[in-house]
Amino acid sequence: MVSSGTKRAGSDTWWLPRGVVALRVRLFEKVNGDQVVTLPGGAYGPEVFERVYAHPAANGRSEGAGLSDLFWYWLAPGPEVHQEHLEPGERYEEVAAVTRRMLAGGSTELAAAAARAMARVLDTLPGDRISLVRLRDLVMPAWAEFCYETVFQEPCPPRARKLITDHAADVINALKCTGLRHPRRRARLTAYLRDRVAAGDVPHELPASLSLTERVHYLQGTFFNTAVVQLSEATAHVLLALARHPETQDRLRDEPDDDQYLTHVLDETMRLYPLFGIAHRITTGEIPLDEGTTLPSGSVVCFSYPEYHATGYERADEFDPGRWASLSAKDVHHIPYGMAANRPCPAWRLSPLVLRAAVREVLGRHRLDSTASHTRSNPHRGPCLLIPHALTPGPAGRVPRLAALRRFVALRDGVEDVTRGVRQLVLGTVMVLHARRLRLAGRHFEKRPAGRCPVAHTEGGPR
Repeated sequence: MVSSGTKRAGSDTWWLPRGVVALRVRLFEKVNGDQVVTLPGGAYGPEVFERVYAHPAANGRSEGAGLSDLFWYWLAPGPEVHQEHLEPGERYEEVAAVTRRMLAGGSTELAAAAARAMARVLDTLPGDRISLVRLRDLVMPAWAEFCYETVFQEPCPPRARKLITDHAADVINALKCTGLRHPRRRARLTAYLRDRVAAGDVPHELPASLSLTERVHYLQGTFFNTAVVQLSEATAHVLLALARHPETQDRLRDEPDDDQYLTHVLDETMRLYPLFGIAHRITTGEIPLDEGTTLPSGSVVCFSYPEYHATGYERADEFDPGRWASLSAKDVHHIPYGMAANRPCPAWRLSPLVLRAAVREVLGRHRLDSTASHTRSNPHRGPCLLIPHALTPGPAGRVPRLAALRRFVALRDGVEDVTRGVRQLVLGTVMVLHARRLRLAGRHFEKRPAGRCPVAHTEGGPR
């Protein structure tokens, strides 16, 4: 079985992506100076992680953390009404209830909608030759369509799909420091949504306490940023894991109706490659760490999903869906959608359902193959070869050009690791400095009158 940490043949830079990720994690920890505690880490293990994460006082979202300025910068426009960053209170409860209602639906209908959206994307690929794709780029338009149909309850027009995809790609590229953010590109989606919301085209009751601008930003941030990005990232991780583990892929192809095993594949993928790296919370009261140490109110806690998911498992760095045949997610260190006690992902029920449908649609048409690296941050967007099942093997039983394409993917991946790593460090530094200068979160809370939550100042950043 291939370990996720295995060094790639022919590459002397296999360590670089993980090195960049480690530097970024350290950066997140240091943005708040010496006032941050990272869990698990140092003297505090997974049991402290669980207890602190679930503590009622670990409920602050943005106010009082320097790291919030950075996340608000990446998520603009409208980070002040993004569901993940709303402070606890009546406004959050109202917004969360609206999101839950919009995500509700029958399992059969949701799975069918996801499969249709993925099928429309796959229909654009040639059926008589191998396609070299970036998995995240391939699937993102499908999830843009799916989320559009969830919000507007109508087929997604090409213009809207492009606006949503451009926006979501810009957000995730900035978050991964592979590109600068482009506020004007994001503003085009904002303008489109403003026209649709103002015209009454959204067949859902939007949060009454939000202004027109805030409702637009709520939709843009929750559905057309976070939902599209996270579904695209999750799909890319699952498909890349299958491309690198042919024995798992073969079993899924041979047993296409085995929901349990496909769920095990999803669980193992989300364990090894959690979508969240660091989640930060601000304490609103004292929280005991151990018998002699207490976190005071106003402390910043960084919860490391990768570190937590790596504890308590045998061969934790290996991709092994079979381990879940004897494990229960509730009894192990596995929180891909957060914890019930601290704002779990509102799509915790929907995501596995639609992911299974999307993966089945891909596997029903193609065999996946990749020699690219696989890390949690997935900065290369998942280079992968898609081999149509209808493609006829040559006389020796081999698919034409496959060996050469596999070597090309490995070589290009090694070269890109070096150039991309340097670019991430440079662009990350530029954006951190710019975010610190703008102080979007800090200025928002400083100017907020008592009892009000005005629209934050979100001036444009580097184009």
